[in-house]
Amino acid sequence: MSDLIADFKTAFRTHPAGIALVTAATATGPVGLTASSVASVALDPTSLVFSVTRATGTAGALLGAHSLVVHFLGTQHEDLARAFSTSGGPRFTPEQPWERLPSGEPFLPDARAAMRAVPTLVVPVGSSSLIVAEVVDVRLGPDAPPLVWHETRFRTLTD
Repeated sequence: MSDLIADFKTAFRTHPAGIALVTAATATGPVGLTASSVASVALDPTSLVFSVTRATGTAGALLGAHSLVVHFLGTQHEDLARAFSTSGGPRFTPEQPWERLPSGEPFLPDARAAMRAVPTLVVPVGSSSLIVAEVVDVRLGPDAPPLVWHETRFRTLTD
């Protein structure tokens, strides 16, 4: 691995990032993945962006979804975030508190916030894709400490 790539990885490993769960309804059932790349893009139109690392499996299903929900997670969701970040991890089980929005997407009602969005642009970047999506609904949930990713671990923020 070149010094540039190693240094790039180190720089981002030490940069804390908020954790989100991105979900969608597909013809074959619900899909979802853990994301640390969610960012706001614009207020008009109200848009966000995130990246996926492949065009297959769950990421591929999200790339083909007509709408999706981005959930901001709290520290109480660490097990859920871990399950959705592991290939073959338990997803959408009866023990997990999922509901469905009227539009069909899986919805986590105790998320700190959940934003239903419609993808408007997919930009390929190497083996990844950036998804820009217009937010059409925001549901604010209970106040909770945010779950973050830092130094290859889920963590909580403290003052």
